[in-house]
Amino acid sequence: MDAVEVAHRRLHRQHLSGPPLPDPLAVVRHLVASQAQEVPMSRWSLGMRSGTDDATVRAALDDGRIVRTHALRATWHYLAAEDLRWVQALTGPRVVQVNRSVERQVGIDDEAVARTHRAVTTALRGGEHLTRGELGDVLARAGVEASGLRLAYLLMRLELDAVVASGAVRGTQQTYALVDGRVAEGPDLRGDDALAELTRRFFTGHGPAAEKDLGWWATLTLTQVRRGIALCEGELVEDEVDGVRLWSAPGPAPAADPSPTVHVLQGYDEYGVAYTASRFVTNVAGLSIAPPGSNMVIAPLLVDGQVVGWWRRVVARDGVVAQPRPARALTDPERAAVETAFAAYARFAGLSVRVDWDA
Repeated sequence: MDAVEVAHRRLHRQHLSGPPLPDPLAVVRHLVASQAQEVPMSRWSLGMRSGTDDATVRAALDDGRIVRTHALRATWHYLAAEDLRWVQALTGPRVVQVNRSVERQVGIDDEAVARTHRAVTTALRGGEHLTRGELGDVLARAGVEASGLRLAYLLMRLELDAVVASGAVRGTQQTYALVDGRVAEGPDLRGDDALAELTRRFFTGHGPAAEKDLGWWATLTLTQVRRGIALCEGELVEDEVDGVRLWSAPGPAPAADPSPTVHVLQGYDEYGVAYTASRFVTNVAGLSIAPPGSNMVIAPLLVDGQVVGWWRRVVARDGVVAQPRPARALTDPERAAVETAFAAYARFAGLSVRVDWDA
């Protein structure tokens, strides 16, 4: 394999190309977790892999089949409800450790966490779903100082301990609900069993990928990652590309996609954010994608699995304006394929999407 072939296989392993998965829940199960930082666009990551619309994704979130919570890298992710407890038990302690410095800065200690736990669990009993602001008011009445970053990190601690997760959306506001009573029980995976399951499913859904990719993605140490690979002996295959060892589930190479094949991704899509050591395979031309001197998170514009630029989503009175920013000249067929990809996004979102090449 060369780098271009690795990118092509990832497109298919992540179901961005080839047959879609049957529904958004199947997508999250396949990926184990899908980053969900920007809520409206994060749902597009699930819709484009399942061929479903935004209403279908929202329904799976509202009824608790999919939960949005902090699980990996101290940021938001979608997980299948049945995977929540065992994934949190495996990854949560490491994320809590990563968060310690911020917790100290904002004055969070074990006593504050315990008082938050008591007040929040009492307020959410009986199937209540409350917004972050409402929980801030609950904590204020309980004598817990909680606003801004301090409130966010107190609630994150409860998420990482699998006490709370996302509730049903209320209008445009996200809510929290108790995990017990809302989130279905899943497999009782612990220790090496949980580590092997996470390792197997990451390299199946995201491979070919490197050890450091999994370590970054799941906030695991390299010792844990190598232990996980050893536990999956005989279930993964190894390749080397440009001096980087890559692991994936065995299977034949997918058939070539018609060229040009275009994908317009959200900024935190798994195709981009799940990798660190092997991210180079999606930009073999070495294009300068983001504006010079910028550290912005881009919404990638892909042609045949390669990042050739980014795009900006602007909400307008009559829908959405999509502004492509190619880093190289696109051919007429490539531009037409970009228009087709934005039309797919429009069908998903149920919005009018106008492509503005000149903005």
